[in-house]
Amino acid sequence: MQQNAGPQISTKFFIRSVFLQSVLVLFALMLAAGALTFLIPTGSYQRQELDGRIGIDPASFQYTPRPDYPFWRWFTAPLEVLWGPDGLTVIVIIVFLLLVGASFAVLEKCGLLQAVVARLVGAYGGRKYTLLLVISLFFMAIGAFFGIFEEVVPLVPLTLALSYYLGWDALVGLGMSILAVNMGFSAAITNPFTIGVAQKLAGLPLFSGAWLRLIIFAFIYVLFAFFLTRYARRVEAQPETSPVFEQDRLSRERYAHFKLDALGQGRHLNQAILLFLFFLVLILLVLLSTPFLPAVADYSLPLVGLLFFIGGISAALLGGASGREVSAAAWQGLVGIAPAILLILMAASVKYIVVRGGILDTIIYTASQPFSRLGPYLAALLIYLLVLVIEFFVASGSAKAFLLMPILLPLADLVSLTRQTVVTSYCFGDGFSNLAYPTNPVLLICLGLASVGYFKWLRWSLRLWFWVLLVTVLSLLFAVAIGYGPF
Repeated sequence: MQQNAGPQISTKFFIRSVFLQSVLVLFALMLAAGALTFLIPTGSYQRQELDGRIGIDPASFQYTPRPDYPFWRWFTAPLEVLWGPDGLTVIVIIVFLLLVGASFAVLEKCGLLQAVVARLVGAYGGRKYTLLLVISLFFMAIGAFFGIFEEVVPLVPLTLALSYYLGWDALVGLGMSILAVNMGFSAAITNPFTIGVAQKLAGLPLFSGAWLRLIIFAFIYVLFAFFLTRYARRVEAQPETSPVFEQDRLSRERYAHFKLDALGQGRHLNQAILLFLFFLVLILLVLLSTPFLPAVADYSLPLVGLLFFIGGISAALLGGASGREVSAAAWQGLVGIAPAILLILMAASVKYIVVRGGILDTIIYTASQPFSRLGPYLAALLIYLLVLVIEFFVASGSAKAFLLMPILLPLADLVSLTRQTVVTSYCFGDGFSNLAYPTNPVLLICLGLASVGYFKWLRWSLRLWFWVLLVTVLSLLFAVAIGYGPF
């Protein structure tokens, strides 16, 4: 018990500090947005329906009289958002995030994720490099399909112990777990926290365009697998070449007590895993039906969240967890996702303030002048860069979507950049930087668990980030070239 006190304290400290940082940044943006309502002339575009969605008529901008919008309403905007024009969208996304967050907290606390990793170890334990590739693919897949990221932190000690057991170092252990899940989270296929939220805000069919994201995921996996296995082979042949060779001497002792072959035994876990897979199939059927059943498409996001929640709870109960354990884990998941609700409301209120102040269209009109001269190719890369910069200050992917999408989408429409490409640019910028920036609490917690310094981590991973950047930039250029859509 004493051994785990340090990581728990570190986890709470980093999460609180980054949450407060995000709150302060968003509060400053709210104040800035309010101040701009007094400084910027008010204006508006005419809206028009095109192919079933509302867009702006780029030739219709005109200046308008300033509305009466008192400054004290800047501070009530996060609540007013809930009954504003975007209120239903905000509420649906919040409920969805709560359901998914509770579900994965139950799966993690009740041992189902650990059981899956343990089964992989049992199946491939004699073929260590095949095992490395399979575990990396597993973590990439749960990040890409389900948006798991922070939930992997409790599994990091397991992969560190496995890495030491197989003759590698802490960097390989971090690579096959948290780095792999980050690769998948960023090369998202159906990640509900980035793809789901951003597409909902963009008016796109939920999880549409998955065919290209599957191809990008495959490229990133091949790149990542080559990087990690090449390094693991080098460390196995010459352990002293590891950047963390000295630190690993102590770390190996910390994780020597893990019994890898004892995890995932009993408690009807096979049936529990199969039950959750059944619900995943139901979710897949819902997603596949949305292009053909408009009635399903309108409710697909809450329906997917509900299936996640029911599947997670049912699997945990079947796996042997008591009702009290499940309810406690679900409550912890809800509490864990609750801070993101405040961030989402604050981020959404930035748009609400500028809309109520009558300056949103003026901002779009002003920004569109230089933006329109860039053309769609440079515009896609500029969006990627912008999200990379904002990510340093606002870690929450959902909050960033509410903050940036209202501005980026109309600008993209003006330069004939598809909204699907905007969503892809956003997801790349939001995800891949998570394990590069020292402001990310998950990175700092995992480095603490592995006793790895930040700068050693950065030097080790920089070569991977270079190739990831190249692949993602080329992917965005390809998306622009083919008019990646449906729109």
